[in-house]
Order: sequence, then C-alpha cells, then structure tokens
Amino acid sequence: MHEKAGLNYHRCRWCGTASFRRLLCPVCASSDLKPEHSAGLGVVVRSGVVHRYTEAARNESLVRLPEGFVFRCRVVGAAPHLVPVGAQVRPVAGDDPEAGEVVFELCEPPRRDDWL
Repeated sequence: MHEKAGLNYHRCRWCGTASFRRLLCPVCASSDLKPEHSAGLGVVVRSGVVHRYTEAARNESLVRLPEGFVFRCRVVGAAPHLVPVGAQVRPVAGDDPEAGEVVFELCEPPRRDDWL
C-alpha cells in the first residue's frame, strides 16, 4: 500500500545539504542541486492545531526526515490534538507532494478510546 509513497528532495552537490522545495541550497546558496528520493519515514518534532482558512481544526506539524531536513506538513490518522511529538509518520500514498500540501499519516494510529 505504501510502496509508491515517498518524497523527492534535493541534495546540494557542493556541501551535501538536503533540502525540500528549495531552488537554492539553504546553507551555501548553490543552485547545483541533484534530485534524490526518500522513503519518507519521518518523526514529528513539533505538532499543533490550526483553525485558519477552514472551519474545521487540522493538524500542522514539523517532520524531520533521516536525510537531514525538516519541513511543515499536515498529519492525518488521529484527531488534530492527538498527534504526539516523537511519533513516526509516513507519506500518504497517492498524494503528489509536488502539487501542493504534503500530507503524512501516523505509522501507529492511537487507539479508538484515546480519541474521546
């Protein structure tokens, strides 16, 4: 189900820094970036609930990937306030991160009784 999921990112050929959705390296400002692919498994480092632009609350988290970059995304699979820092997440299969918002899901969703 998740074998096609993952993220395309860039790595700077000069300093080796990984970055996501950047035209220039955030460290050395080089434009010599090579595309790479990540399996997309990450860890939530910050999680919050936002209400802007929609009537319903949604989760907005910072996720760190093992390739060395952190980015903002939405995490699904639990109520917005129940996405814990330190939770492992993976990209939602079928989403195209190049097209817009990056959406991840919890690898281990909370038990149903935790949602109450």
